[in-house]
Amino acid sequence: MSALTRLLALTGLGIAAAGVAAYRRPPAQVPVTPFPDDFKWGVALAGFQSEGSSPDSNWSRYVDEGAPMIRTPFGDGPQWLTRFEEDIALAAGLGVNTFRFSVEWARIETAPGVIDEDGWAFYDAVVDTLERHGISPMITLDHWVYPGWVVDKGRWQWDGVVDAWMGHAERVVRRYAGRGATWITINEPQYYLDCEKKNLHLTRREQHVMQTRLLEAHRRAYALIHELDPGALVSSNLACVPAPLHLISDAWFFDRCGDTLDFLGIDYYYGLGLDNLSARFDNVGEYWRITMQPESLLYMLRIYHKKRPDLPIWIVEHGMPTDNEQPRFDGLTRAEHLRDHIYFLQRAADEGIPVIGYNYWSLTDNYEWGSYRPRFGLYSVDVLGDPSLERRPTDGVDAYREIIAERGVRADYQPVSRPGFGIFSSPWETTFGRLM
Repeated sequence: MSALTRLLALTGLGIAAAGVAAYRRPPAQVPVTPFPDDFKWGVALAGFQSEGSSPDSNWSRYVDEGAPMIRTPFGDGPQWLTRFEEDIALAAGLGVNTFRFSVEWARIETAPGVIDEDGWAFYDAVVDTLERHGISPMITLDHWVYPGWVVDKGRWQWDGVVDAWMGHAERVVRRYAGRGATWITINEPQYYLDCEKKNLHLTRREQHVMQTRLLEAHRRAYALIHELDPGALVSSNLACVPAPLHLISDAWFFDRCGDTLDFLGIDYYYGLGLDNLSARFDNVGEYWRITMQPESLLYMLRIYHKKRPDLPIWIVEHGMPTDNEQPRFDGLTRAEHLRDHIYFLQRAADEGIPVIGYNYWSLTDNYEWGSYRPRFGLYSVDVLGDPSLERRPTDGVDAYREIIAERGVRADYQPVSRPGFGIFSSPWETTFGRLM
């Protein structure tokens, strides 16, 4: 049973929700101001999910073995590996100035000490292409994927794993230092651990070992990057789970590495309230069934700003899933979802919360860790049904292009999504029907 499921069971929120689910009222309209000219607008994707032609890794083996998280065939992905120039041109057409991607350890070091120069050539070409378009790279060192030979040595339980991981990190940082990169050491450490728990049935001891080693890897990488690429910003993006659950998810990583973060990298997707228990569908990978409630973004930004008022905040990932590109159950479009959340991001900035950037997840549809069914892409790609892998724009493309050009939504924007009832806005208080 997940932490979320336990909380809902213990609090009896399911009963409370039945009596208030019909309660809605429009939010009070609060004028917002544009973001500054130097605001970071970006898109994001990750190696295994997008590249295709995957080398031997923990995730390629999960697919081959039919691990618990694998629900649909992998195929060969949307082929970022061969279509990166096209995709970067699409990103440039949006007006973004940041592009987040990962440099996959499994593609670079195919055996201990054996470096694949073709792998380097690919990532070199990505960085060069971004530079030609005037887009800065945001490079993730670890997006939940490690080489098959690390699997054979014991994965994160292998005593040599952190030193081996640091060998990859140093190669990547030395190669791209001075190229204007922002660095993410480890993507969503809590969900990284959760994926390994689900696929490998880790014992409590094994979970603790992995936690300890992820922390060590991050701290060492932070110091290394500042040595080799001085002036670059470094962080590890946290998966923002709804209050009060963030107290659990933050405890072992975020709360223990705050001195090695140059900004708060937050991945935000959904909230939790008395009338919205749909977050439980995260546990089974049915993300399209979750009610978004955009105002929760403002609540969570307030919480994290109070926790670390000294650090700026960058939304490193944010997006909306559909079910195989079908209209959502709530009628919300990708454009509406995007505008509503940018509105509340502007509200946060107007309150004095130092928001410096926003990345949309993701540029194209990809393999969402076991399934192509959840579609997050600004550009739709039917990996299993369309051999041409055509990039088809959603309504989110024009919306995001307009938002970037105008540095946000208009001052008098009225959110489409109605506010929830009983949304948890902190561990100790619940917001009923209005923004406090």
